[in-house]
Amino acid sequence: MASLVLPSPSSSTKSSSSSLFSRSSLIRRNFLRSESCARISSVNAIKCHLSESLNGKPCVPILNEGSLSKFLTSNRLESTVNRSNTRLKIFSGTANPSLSQEIAWYMGLDLGKINIKRFADGEIYVQLQESVRGCDVYLVQPTCPPANENLMELLIMIDACRRASAKTITAVIPYFGYARADRKTQGRESIAAKLVANLITEAGADRVLACDLHSGQSMGYFDIPVDHVYCQPVILDYLASKAICSNDLVVVSPDVGGVARARAFAKKLSDAPLAIVDKRRYGHNLAEVMNLIGDVKGKVAVMVDDMIDTAGTIAKGAALLHEEGAREVYACSTHAVFSPPAVERLSSGLFQEVIITNTLPVMEKNYFPQLTVLSVANLLGETIWRVHDDCSVSSIFQ
Repeated sequence: MASLVLPSPSSSTKSSSSSLFSRSSLIRRNFLRSESCARISSVNAIKCHLSESLNGKPCVPILNEGSLSKFLTSNRLESTVNRSNTRLKIFSGTANPSLSQEIAWYMGLDLGKINIKRFADGEIYVQLQESVRGCDVYLVQPTCPPANENLMELLIMIDACRRASAKTITAVIPYFGYARADRKTQGRESIAAKLVANLITEAGADRVLACDLHSGQSMGYFDIPVDHVYCQPVILDYLASKAICSNDLVVVSPDVGGVARARAFAKKLSDAPLAIVDKRRYGHNLAEVMNLIGDVKGKVAVMVDDMIDTAGTIAKGAALLHEEGAREVYACSTHAVFSPPAVERLSSGLFQEVIITNTLPVMEKNYFPQLTVLSVANLLGETIWRVHDDCSVSSIFQ
């Protein structure tokens, strides 16, 4: 019988950051406590340095104790001391423990102690190793591959907290794996997104916190409150640090369904023009590009999507952009599922850079030189504090 015990991170645990946005949110959280949720400008925030890509490993912005200024360090340590007796508990599943540790580090808390086992026949056993009676519990567990295993683990964690008399239980799902099955496009299809929403609700969750759902309508499938967190600010801030003239930019939606997402992205990226790749899909994970709507000749094209699975859509779209005269093509996505042959397609030379976040863990075998991974830990940590303190979550993105 294999077992996994997740240790609590020490105060010296290193954490990834998404440069200006992550650092400025850290400053805003400390002001928030003393100013009763007042909105704080981050104009004078300082960018952290980005590490260079090495041997094909992704370029990950690093924020640690050594790189923090004295002001930020003192505020973080003070926050840790002042909130050491809080009734807020964070527990991590086995799907993405590194992201959970980064979230806890940002919030100045320790991860809750939990024992998760796999029996010989694959059954999952969960035991909380500390009291959660009367506490607000946050369970961090994306339903990434293997989706069914991680989903079942989340349900059992929720049940364990409910039976341990937790006051509230929030399922923090950075990646909601069944969000694509959100409607019936043909007869006799299931709407798995609604089914999974029912399972999470019936297991005992009081609230869900999710990142960049495939479609906003999925929030309506839950009969409990859903906080939908957009990770665009993390990617936008990284792009803003690059030396690209705003007049040369064009934001591209890889399909018609993502136009609203791309339009919102373009508006925040110096109100860049928008182009659309029109494609026809013949089956799941199969797509054929038809034509391009918009002008990309001589431009730096930034393709925006919520996830990259097999990379078929975005790779064929990038090939079309090059045919239409695009100077460079960047791919930006929140969720890096990277099912084969995604890595081969993304590293084939079509893209100047592939920018993703760590809502899903990226295995080392999936690293390639053009890959850049940005952390959403500070974004999620800030959101958790806002939810816990009954403050506005939407003001984070302003």
